[in-house]
Amino acid sequence: MSVEAKPADPRIAIVTGGSRGIGKAIVERLCRAGVDVCFTFLNNEQAADSVVQALQAEGHAVRAARADSRDAAALFALVESVLAERGRLDVLVNNAGVTADRLLHTMSEEDWSNVLDTSLNGLFGATRPAARQMMRQHAGRIVNLTSVSGVIGIAGQTNYCAAKSAIIGFTRALAKELAPWGVCVNAVAPGYVDTGMLSSLTPAQRKAALERVPMRRFASADEIAALVAYMALDAPSFITGQTIVIDGGMTA
Repeated sequence: MSVEAKPADPRIAIVTGGSRGIGKAIVERLCRAGVDVCFTFLNNEQAADSVVQALQAEGHAVRAARADSRDAAALFALVESVLAERGRLDVLVNNAGVTADRLLHTMSEEDWSNVLDTSLNGLFGATRPAARQMMRQHAGRIVNLTSVSGVIGIAGQTNYCAAKSAIIGFTRALAKELAPWGVCVNAVAPGYVDTGMLSSLTPAQRKAALERVPMRRFASADEIAALVAYMALDAPSFITGQTIVIDGGMTA
């Protein structure tokens, strides 16, 4: 069964890190496109419940599951549980990520490990069973959230840049592995997005960030979600192994 066939039954999707910011916007976009979504959260159960209640009130099929993206086994178990319940998986969006910006000479091992583990361990844990299922189906879409930080170097983000660059390499390699089975694997690389991740910027830092963007504004989370949903549901199936940058011209 192919994603493009748009089956009578709702398509099934898993989104990691879906309770806030870009992840929340992705969950909303997918649900409103008729997709049955399971998303993960870690600490903020109230925020996750709020997302679920709002979308269920609109008549959408959505649920939240607590899972730590630093724990590959936990993400593996989550995907396996969805497969056991629903019998297939059409879309996986690996979105979970954190920042802990520091200049390298002041960075702790905890800051380094937390950023890389959150971005990469869950990516491995969730994608391994998802890839197996999509190979059996001969169809499926995997979309990995990376960042312009994985494309260009940004001072103070050696941990984040390393993690996001790794996601790009992972995407390219996996796309080649899964292409013979008709499974598409792509990455989306946002620039500055007006979410909680920017809340720590001082007014001077915010002004400097805006000056780096030719459009002189930050993206909204929904703009990123619109691209992710397109790649997950509607993009031509000949697109695979690509990193699609959405940054207002920042890396042009």
